Amino acid sequence: MNTVEDMQKLAKDNVENAQKAFTTFSKGLQTIATEMSDFSKKSFEDGSAVMEQLAGAKTLDKVVEIQSDYAKKAYENMVAQSTKIGELYVDLAKEMTKPFESMMPKAK
Repeated sequence: MNTVEDMQKLAKDNVENAQKAFTTFSKGLQTIATEMSDFSKKSFEDGSAVMEQLAGAKTLDKVVEIQSDYAKKAYENMVAQSTKIGELYVDLAKEMTKPFESMMPKAK
């Protein structure tokens, strides 16, 4: 009878761990989606501000300066955002595996 009880406990533990992992996955994806949405909104606002500056520029030199500054900032922001999103995905993967760590044999 002990074997059946052990199997039932194992099955119950597996279902609970899967539920925890799914909950973590859902929350992680929501965090990533929110982060991307915020980044997109900020990028649009920055682009709109640059368009206003370009419309008010009096010389070609000023237009080139505004566009160059914008391109540099946009690149830096994209690299920073990509790094941040990558870190969020790594953290998500680590958090999703935590419920299953107790099932793995300990390395000696």
